[in-house]
Amino acid sequence: MLMPSIFGENLFDDFFNDFARPVRSMMNYEVPSAGVMRTDVKETNTGYELDIDLPGYRKEDVQAELKDGYLTISASSSRDEGEKDKNGKYIRRERYYGSCSRRFFVGQAVKQEDIKARFEDGILKVSVPKIEAKPEVEQHKYIAIEG
Repeated sequence: MLMPSIFGENLFDDFFNDFARPVRSMMNYEVPSAGVMRTDVKETNTGYELDIDLPGYRKEDVQAELKDGYLTISASSSRDEGEKDKNGKYIRRERYYGSCSRRFFVGQAVKQEDIKARFEDGILKVSVPKIEAKPEVEQHKYIAIEG
């Protein structure tokens, strides 16, 4: 039977999931989502600009490393929250520990000091210049022949 697209595959999926487990939809209100590190890459005349989404992370949680021509962006976060009543007993306690990373090949010629990065409003903005690798010039080394 064909159903309108607003219902998904089963008419009652969303209804029963929300009805039976209403807390489920509210659980992840402050936890960084699984869809983190979505990246927009824009090419300019002089290089590339990366806008990397890192919702729920702070500047201190993010690291960028350049090694062997690969730029690695990693973020890790831990949240430990709890509430106590007058006697010090836990009423609610929540924890979250997570990390994510992503690698981009930027080329062997790019140096660490060439890359610029800034973190604002949950978005890491990285500028990588276009630097073409210089081909090595083949040098002929002749051996003197005595005679």
